[in-house]
Amino acid sequence: MPSAVRSSRGSSALRFGRFAAMGTVAVLILIAGVWASWGTAQHVMLTKGRERGTVEVTRCAEDACEGPFRPLSPGAQPREKVVLDDTVAVEKGSTYTVVLKPGGEEAVRSGPAGVLYAWVPLGGALLLASVVVAGGLLRTRAAWVMALAGAGLLTAAFVAL
Repeated sequence: MPSAVRSSRGSSALRFGRFAAMGTVAVLILIAGVWASWGTAQHVMLTKGRERGTVEVTRCAEDACEGPFRPLSPGAQPREKVVLDDTVAVEKGSTYTVVLKPGGEEAVRSGPAGVLYAWVPLGGALLLASVVVAGGLLRTRAAWVMALAGAGLLTAAFVAL
């Protein structure tokens, strides 16, 4: 004779498993976003001891622009050519404030536009993780906060550039 009462142990174990799995996925997405952003953000945000200056873009290719570097910080040396890797919102003939990566030839944009652009991968990760948090963890308020933070960061970077 089948019992009309079901065991709640099985459903709570499944609920915990779903919570653990989706929580792990959301955390891994956010860690990947921070990891991808930090490669550039560390140079833009922690400028003490780094060479800061301006670059007047003289030539652009598909994935990089280059130009002469004029120092603004003490101890920085002028260079005939430095390379801006990402050509997002970089125009030939314009001058940009930059920070040189250690080694001296690669530059990243500095200032508010550079900081926001460096954190764009985190903005995308926040948007993606918000879907996991809403659908997998059923935490809609937290998901909305994450989605709005990610969208705000991406919008601010777009406007700043």
